[in-house]
Amino acid sequence: MRALFFFIAIFTVFACKNDPKQVESETETDKNLVETVKDSISINREDIELKKQQSIVLKQETLKEKPDEKFELQELIIKKNFKKEADLYTLDFHYPLLNEKIKAGYANFNEYINDYYVDITGVEAGILEDAELICDTIAANRFQEKRTIDYKLYNVSDKLISVLFYKENFYRGTLHPSYSFDCMNFDLQQSAFMTFEDFFVEGSEEELRKILNNFLVENMTAGDLYYDCWEITADDFFEYKNNFVINDTYIEYYFDDCVICPSYTGSYSIKIPLERLLPVLRKNKRNLLFG
Repeated sequence: MRALFFFIAIFTVFACKNDPKQVESETETDKNLVETVKDSISINREDIELKKQQSIVLKQETLKEKPDEKFELQELIIKKNFKKEADLYTLDFHYPLLNEKIKAGYANFNEYINDYYVDITGVEAGILEDAELICDTIAANRFQEKRTIDYKLYNVSDKLISVLFYKENFYRGTLHPSYSFDCMNFDLQQSAFMTFEDFFVEGSEEELRKILNNFLVENMTAGDLYYDCWEITADDFFEYKNNFVINDTYIEYYFDDCVICPSYTGSYSIKIPLERLLPVLRKNKRNLLFG
C-alpha cells in the first residue's frame, strides 16, 4: 500500500512539471519580457535622438546669440543685405562693408567681400548647375535649398578688426542646416588682410595644434558639453589655420560642422586665452596684438 502511494506521488510531481498550461504561461511571460526590453530600448533610442535634435538647435542658437561689437563699430561699417527667393533656392545674405569715406583703402576689403566672398552671381550659377544634374523635375523640386550668410564683428583696437562669417546651408528634407565658417582679420592702418603668419611664429603650426588639442581635451574632461568630440588632425588644422577671430583677451578658432565635434554636441569653436598662446605668438611690432 505504501508503494502504491509512493508511485502516485511521483506521478503527480511529474504531471505538474509537464502541465501544458504552466509551460504555455511561462512561454508567454518570456515573450512579454522580451517585448518589454525591446520597447525600453526603442524608447531610450527615441529619447537619445530627441536630446540630440534639441542639442543641435541649442548649439546653433548659441552661435547666433553670441555678442559682438557691431554697435560699437557702426560708423566704420556699412551693413548690407541681399535676399532672393527663386524656385530652386532662397538666398539671404547679411554682410559688412567698410566705410570708404573714412579711408579710401578700405576698397580692398569691400572688393574682396563683394566679388569673391559673397559672389551672388557665382552662388546662383553653382546652385543651378547642381540642379541640372537632376533630370527628374520632381527630384529637382526636392533639391530646393536655402543659403544664408551672417556675421559677427570684433575690434581689438583702432588698428584691427576681426570678422566671423557663418553660412547656413539648408536642404529641403533635412531637419537642420549645416554650418561653415570663414574668419577674416583686416589691418585698418595698412588696408590689408592678415593671415596666420602675421600673428604666429613661422613654422609653429604643429605646436599651436597641440596647444589647441590640450585645451580641447581639458574641456572634454571638465564636463559633458564636448562628450563625443575629438582632437584636431594635422590636415584639418592646416585647412583651418587662418580661421580665427581675435578679441582683447583670446583668440577663437572656428571649424565647420563635424570637423572637431558632431553636430549634436560641443562647439563650432575653441576659444583660447592669449596667455596660453604666448609660446607661439610673434612678439614684435608687426603683430597688432602687441603693437
